[in-house]
Amino acid sequence: MDEQRYGEFVVVRRHEYVAELVLDRPKAMNAVSTEMARSIGAACDALAADRDARVVVVTSTHERAFCVGADLKERNSLSDAELVRQRPVARGAYTGVLELPMPTVAALHGFALGGGFELALACDLIVADRTAVVGLPEVSVGVIPGGGGTQLLPRRVGAARAAELIFSARRVEAAEARELGLVDLLVEEGQDRAEALALGSRIAANSPVGLRAAKRALRLGHGLDLRAGLEIEDAAWRAVAFSGDRAEGVAAFNEKRAPVWPGE
Repeated sequence: MDEQRYGEFVVVRRHEYVAELVLDRPKAMNAVSTEMARSIGAACDALAADRDARVVVVTSTHERAFCVGADLKERNSLSDAELVRQRPVARGAYTGVLELPMPTVAALHGFALGGGFELALACDLIVADRTAVVGLPEVSVGVIPGGGGTQLLPRRVGAARAAELIFSARRVEAAEARELGLVDLLVEEGQDRAEALALGSRIAANSPVGLRAAKRALRLGHGLDLRAGLEIEDAAWRAVAFSGDRAEGVAAFNEKRAPVWPGE
């Protein structure tokens, strides 16, 4: 298996056209330190430029956690000036995942809290097993969700539901999380990674040009009025209509064979 490490705490594994972005700081339940945030950002920069990566799946090596959020022990040691300097590095991890151009899937088990849940919210789809516990508890320690949570959560579940979850700082267990739309697919205990990788493989069988264009249209069109959104869609359609992938897709359909995507 092709594997590349970014710093001490992040690994990217390749499964053909699926790239697995692995959070690997088990001694701290994947708490996001400055170093880990920098590594997540660097891994995402590399993946964004990788034309062979059609899907990214974010996983964890810790048995009982996806990610417990920011490293509060490190935060406690930072001066105000150091915290200001650290902020762009922290943001870079979350925006790095959010701005990946290909479809992204998070695989959750155990705790996915604060910044950990925000990393998942930055993905297009969230798979969770029955041990998952999610939440944005930042106001309980005197801050607010700062990895996109105040913006991404209401886009998933609506403004009032997001307000209730953020203001109460409560933790939500897997079954309720699925009911509320905080996660998309609920699977048996221990199956989150396997199911997320399987979903990634199914997605990756499709046109990489089409996938990226569809994601772009979904993201840019969200929140716009219908007419403006349809213009975004039309621009994305024009970007793929004359591509090699479109020609191959039509040919493969007519010849009753699996397509071999040129990816351009």
